[in-house]
Amino acid sequence: MHTTAGKLADLRRRIEEANHAGSARAVEKQHAKGKLTARERIELLLDEGSFVELDEFARHRSTDFGMEHNRPYGDGVVTGYGTVDGRPVAVFSQDFTVLGGSLGEVFGQKIMKVMDFALKTGCPVVGINDSGGARIQEGVMALGMYGEIFRRNTHASGVIPQISLVVGPCAGGAVYSPAITDFTVMVDQTSHMFITGPDVIKTVTGEDVGFEELGGARTHNATSGVAHHMAGDEKDAIEYVKSLLSYLPSNNLSEPPVFPEEADLEPTDEDRELDVLVPDSANQPYDMHTVVEHVLDDADFFETQPLFAPNILTGFGRVEGHPVGIVANQPMQFAGCLDIDASEKAARFVRTCDAFNVPVLTFVDVPGFLPGVGQEHEGIIRRGAKLIYAYAEATVPLITVITRKAFGGAYDVMGSKHLGADLNLAWPTAQIAVMGAQGAVNILHRRTIAAAGDGAAQEETRARLIQEYEDTLLNPYTAAERGYVDAVIMPSETRSHLVRGLRQLRTKRESLPPKKHGNIPL
Repeated sequence: MHTTAGKLADLRRRIEEANHAGSARAVEKQHAKGKLTARERIELLLDEGSFVELDEFARHRSTDFGMEHNRPYGDGVVTGYGTVDGRPVAVFSQDFTVLGGSLGEVFGQKIMKVMDFALKTGCPVVGINDSGGARIQEGVMALGMYGEIFRRNTHASGVIPQISLVVGPCAGGAVYSPAITDFTVMVDQTSHMFITGPDVIKTVTGEDVGFEELGGARTHNATSGVAHHMAGDEKDAIEYVKSLLSYLPSNNLSEPPVFPEEADLEPTDEDRELDVLVPDSANQPYDMHTVVEHVLDDADFFETQPLFAPNILTGFGRVEGHPVGIVANQPMQFAGCLDIDASEKAARFVRTCDAFNVPVLTFVDVPGFLPGVGQEHEGIIRRGAKLIYAYAEATVPLITVITRKAFGGAYDVMGSKHLGADLNLAWPTAQIAVMGAQGAVNILHRRTIAAAGDGAAQEETRARLIQEYEDTLLNPYTAAERGYVDAVIMPSETRSHLVRGLRQLRTKRESLPPKKHGNIPL
């Protein structure tokens, strides 16, 4: 031990011990649940051989409850940095095979240290969550560490991309770290997030609920909107994260990765499919995915939160190799109406794109906000205003395409010229008005219709007045006359207009009034 060779051998022994801090039995149980170990997850995420570990010999100093006899290296979390597709990324991976992945003082300090490192160096941080919660034996110190992590999540927000992988339990206060991060990915059947578990809920409220129903991946992807992707297994989850990183810059002072690919601006037969996409009947739906895929490179749409608020689509794609964010009403769901969930989903996505220099393309077919007592009582006014706020504060390039309906306040909200969009395009099928023909005629011509006589005469009069209203107002040209729409274009020319617009807007510079921060209607 006093020789150089002895010291080197001692280091190798310690490294080996740190690399196998979890018992063979604990690792076996982890694999039996279909879960990977903390180090296996890092190996899948990072480029081969790129991982540099930090604090591998850190361990807790607790002596209560016999803890002094169980002091594994690493303290239950693996931290460090490496590369994903050659780009620097910081990572922490909680190790359920060591002390149940429970968070104690040293565990928390390791996470804080790697987050500080990511913030200083301007690289994304990926947090892999698989933890039994706070380490009870360490008391309030564990709670203090959670608070320190939350503060760092908040300070890093909008500066570096933060992505959370929840691949096991994440309960109690621990859930708030993923909640603050930009994207959360969960795995079906093995991921669970909740503030209070099924047992506590049963005791306090009498409700009987299982882990999956309460806080499983499907619940948080389809119902709560907490998560952005539900993966089939951990490998799928990690691949999703790697793809997601390819659309985001390393930090807010850099641009997203570009894979230059000059577009052919001549409409193709595929482009011309858009000319016949919108049905003649305004009440007949069509799939907005078709529009989105036709304008993106290789028809590749990387959707986020596909199961939550499906009446609006959000996600990433590329145009000429440059990443863009997509927000699009989906006529196949609730006729594309905006409701509380859709407004909040889109607002958060627009703000994420704006924070990380990703242009936003908006595709509009919206008949209005979803009517209903429930929506009003649950705060559609305040919560719908978040989408207005998100578009109005965005300074990235904003291009909006109105494909069909753009009625009432929803027209304003969906990236209109009035909120600051740079280019607003409309198809000839666009209907930009206060409301649809049926409702408008019933209000404007109530007396005329009533005076028309019997039922048949009334219907004939109503049909004539509806036709007049449609001819006069239900078109894109009134808005175009006033400059609210910059151009009315053939649907088949949409991609070429977007390409030209994005090229021009790459040098866009816009400053907002100085302030400490805005007061978004949370």
